[in-house]
Amino acid sequence: MKFLVISDIHDNLVNLKKCLQWGRNRGITEAICCGDVVNGETLAYLAQNLQTIYLVRGNLEIYDEAEVKPYKNIKYLGRFGVFELDGKAVGLCHEPWYIKYVLQQKPCGIIFYGHTHEPWMKTEDGITMTNPGTLGGVFTKATFAVWDSQSGELELEILELI
Repeated sequence: MKFLVISDIHDNLVNLKKCLQWGRNRGITEAICCGDVVNGETLAYLAQNLQTIYLVRGNLEIYDEAEVKPYKNIKYLGRFGVFELDGKAVGLCHEPWYIKYVLQQKPCGIIFYGHTHEPWMKTEDGITMTNPGTLGGVFTKATFAVWDSQSGELELEILELI
């Protein structure tokens, strides 16, 4: 199954809509979000336009955690967590310094994180750590990633080039 991997939206609905439309055009209706959605309106847009979204809380969120509960398609992990997809443990956090806590919960083959706004992929000790960058386009170009949970294929995308 393919997932859009997004982070640091910072309420940029224009970029979010463009990214989700690009995904829909390719049959991608699932997402992993590494935090900094920011407000409840953006959170609602995600919930209304994706079948499933795995989400962690970023450092700049202003939505109340209670706003997440009505959305059954949001799999909310708090500040960090691990979930299973296609028999693989997937780690998720916002700030990279939470990676060590993710790994204390369970060994993972892949960990997604955000916060730095810099798109990045690195494999170390058999763990692929990926930052999809900032979908909001804050400080750098707007970027996101596409991950195939079955094949493991991972690609970084620049929003203005799609």
